[in-house]
Amino acid sequence: MLAKTAGGLFWMFRHLERAENTTRLIETGLRIALTRPDRSNDEWQSLLKTAAAEQLFFTKYETADAANVVDFLLRDATNPSSVQSSMAQARQNARMVRTALTREVWEAVNDTYMQLRSTLARPATDKNLPDTIALVRQQSALVRGALHGSMLRNDVFDFARLGTFLERADNTARILDVKYYVLLPSISQIGSNLDNVQWETILRAVAGQRAYSWLTQGAVTPKGIADFLIFDGRMPRSLKFALGKLQSNLGYLEAEYGSTLPCHAMAARLNARLCTSSIDQVFEEGLHEFILTFLQDLAALGRQIETDYRFIG
Repeated sequence: MLAKTAGGLFWMFRHLERAENTTRLIETGLRIALTRPDRSNDEWQSLLKTAAAEQLFFTKYETADAANVVDFLLRDATNPSSVQSSMAQARQNARMVRTALTREVWEAVNDTYMQLRSTLARPATDKNLPDTIALVRQQSALVRGALHGSMLRNDVFDFARLGTFLERADNTARILDVKYYVLLPSISQIGSNLDNVQWETILRAVAGQRAYSWLTQGAVTPKGIADFLIFDGRMPRSLKFALGKLQSNLGYLEAEYGSTLPCHAMAARLNARLCTSSIDQVFEEGLHEFILTFLQDLAALGRQIETDYRFIG
């Protein structure tokens, strides 16, 4: 496969996943803001920090209130990671690699772009924001369904999945960080009903509330939820699940192309680190510190994949 095509597939699915994940981050901020006793704007600035968009935001706005942050993350064309920007970039990449996609996948991506362009033509209101978030998730599911139902399991599929799971692992780590490091109200509220409600919000943000409840009979503990989202390989948005998929899809490419590259060893090391660690070790190190290291290593893996398969340079 041409490097340009491989890179287009990789970034197409990174952008698609990012669009959905940004709406999950927005919903997390909205739900946690409702539980904050002081109703300050701190959580919105924290959300920008978690999305790595704080500096860009303050070049345009003076205050990080709910309306400004939601609009910036949803539809601001100057924000390359906004939902609207992500979908536009996903569609642009899809057009570039259209001959590598089935008709079903292309139509799903194009339909998603058209619907979101219409929906996001105006700022979201408190009344229609939940419907906008739901639309992004539904359309993302439509694209995933088309991919799984119509694409050959070959290198095209593998590059698409690499983009998906790199972005998904990054998002789950960031959502965990929203709660534990940035939005935790105070030491006195740790273990309180408020604390537990906020942890349940994190589960909702990654579509994991029902699954976690099945596994634990409803017992909500910070350590249990963090363990579930980091180390449970059955949870499709956990870090372990995503790293396992990254390693396996890179393995398929290694076998198909008959060459072992640095990114293969890097993915194996990251996955092995998760497989040999535990939630007790993570909490001893510090969850925030663990997440920062994980995000740095994940970003390095993404850059290595781009270099090894000649997407760049």
